[in-house]
Amino acid sequence: MGCENRLLEKIRSREATVGVVGLGYVGLPFAVEKAKVGYRVLGVEQNPDRAGQVNRGENYISDVDAAELAELVGEGRITADTGFDRIPEMDVIVICVPTPLTRNLTPDLQYVESVAREIAPRLRAGQLVSLESTTYPGTTEEVLLPILKSSGLEPESDFFLAHSPERVDPGNKRYTTKNTTKVVGGIGPASLETALTFYSQTIEQVVPLSSSKAAELVKVFENTFRAVNIALVNELMLLCDCMDLDVWEVLEAAFTKPFGIMPFWPGPGVGGHCIPLDPHYLEWKAKEHNFSTHFVALAGEINRRMPEFVRDKAWRVLNRLGVAPSRAKVLVLGAAYKRDLADARESPAVAVIRLLRKAGADVCYHDPHVPAIADEDLEMESVPLTNGLLEAQDLVIIATDHTDLDYDWVVAHAASVLDTRNATKRVSENRERITLL
Repeated sequence: MGCENRLLEKIRSREATVGVVGLGYVGLPFAVEKAKVGYRVLGVEQNPDRAGQVNRGENYISDVDAAELAELVGEGRITADTGFDRIPEMDVIVICVPTPLTRNLTPDLQYVESVAREIAPRLRAGQLVSLESTTYPGTTEEVLLPILKSSGLEPESDFFLAHSPERVDPGNKRYTTKNTTKVVGGIGPASLETALTFYSQTIEQVVPLSSSKAAELVKVFENTFRAVNIALVNELMLLCDCMDLDVWEVLEAAFTKPFGIMPFWPGPGVGGHCIPLDPHYLEWKAKEHNFSTHFVALAGEINRRMPEFVRDKAWRVLNRLGVAPSRAKVLVLGAAYKRDLADARESPAVAVIRLLRKAGADVCYHDPHVPAIADEDLEMESVPLTNGLLEAQDLVIIATDHTDLDYDWVVAHAASVLDTRNATKRVSENRERITLL
């Protein structure tokens, strides 16, 4: 029996040991789903605090059921290490590490490359490696494969390699790891069959693609689609501001059409680990083919400009109140990039705070999900939200529309509110204090 058949047999019988490199928003939910159906899961998490939490059964990801994690850890189905010495024990190795951008908006694959270099000398015959990190088309074959081949093993016969991009929507209770359709592309037919078999054990629908490169392009297109449409409504909002129209009224009316349109909403910018970053992976790769992705570049320009527009509109509100921006006291409500999450990565709220502080405003923030911000030179702690705090501010800016905040109460005690998310839509009293983005 060859390597592929032995591995397929272990996957189908749930006797395979699954390794997950990176136990963050993608990796930990994935590890739990695999352990729930009987696989033994070994996590590699280089953050020692997180690795320790996993081994104690302590949950730190909102999309993971804390009781399920504790039970699986207690049964020995999930364990975590900070190093890579247990790679030979794994039959399947799933890589879920960050793929950020450099300051020049070019791909930074240092984490993928570092993990590959750790795996290569420990790789053995009969293993499947699957990259889930979002990246530009060609990464799996052009970056990952050559490093793994340095092991001396042959792809498609000794080991198998695939790309299956993560499709995690943090905070989404309807679509989870299990019921979100998965796309898979291999570097060859044996890799594709092995990866399809593996993912089909726990995911309801798995779609095969012709190559790993095609699978990589699927993911960057998905996020580019969102970035472009968000930029479109953001630009509409800028136009409505010039025309003294309510963009929220216009969009809500437009979205009543039952066909030919899809709801997207404006805001202070885009955040998270996907939308602000992934389109630039596509833009960068296109230049290799002497191709200019005009929509992508323009969307990025518009979305990156939004925090500055929020600052400028805040100054307009303060000037109307007779308050000099450099002497203003401003409270920013929300630091997370998305409602009801504890994730401030690439958050436009943080960008707004930076801009306000740079202009001399006295800025504080409150976020029930983000107790502290530590972003390069910016370090702040969330302040308790009280009547006195609200009443002491010249302006309150709603940057993230968390659902556990009482916006009627906020507006009742604030002198003025700049709402960048239409969170005050249902507030009926004191609306004269509200300025919508």
